[in-house]
Amino acid sequence: MNRLDYLWIILKMRLNAITVRLVLAARGIECGKGCAFYGWPHFRRHFLSKIEIGNDCRFRSDYLSNLVGINRKCLVSTMNEGARIKIGNNCGFSGTVIGCGESITIGDNVLCGGNTFITDFDWHPIKRQKNSNAEVIATPVVIEDNVWLGLNVVVLKGVTIGRNSVIGANSLVVRSIPENVVAAGNPCRVIRKLNEE
Repeated sequence: MNRLDYLWIILKMRLNAITVRLVLAARGIECGKGCAFYGWPHFRRHFLSKIEIGNDCRFRSDYLSNLVGINRKCLVSTMNEGARIKIGNNCGFSGTVIGCGESITIGDNVLCGGNTFITDFDWHPIKRQKNSNAEVIATPVVIEDNVWLGLNVVVLKGVTIGRNSVIGANSLVVRSIPENVVAAGNPCRVIRKLNEE
């Protein structure tokens, strides 16, 4: 790659970030300073809900922006009235889907590997055939500071992941995970504790 190619990539990235920030502001989404957008993410906000993004977050939606490879663009969406997504500072997302029916809180310095999926509800009634008007129940998700979610991790409703924890690739998180641990599996379970440093 020559110097002109490199300068073109930097210019394109900065113009993309400015454009995305303008679109987010027009949609009523709060975005902190220094956020970077690689590719074009999708943000959908229910008009009576809230999405807040902290400072220095990175959203990778271009399949070339992550060496692992991502299968989709980032999608951050509130589905219901009163739903709230709060993303802390210095977080990274690569092809991540965040679907919120009530509340998803992501702390500072959280890293989400390629194709992660975080949701606080089931998306449709389980027994829809019997009752098409059945309510979908949402239960808040909390991912505390300094958590790392590996490639293809799925985090389901009602889960809290404690600070400084690492979730291994391809894990299905259906129960809360304590702080300072490595956890993995389907279903995800604690493998070992981490030293507190």
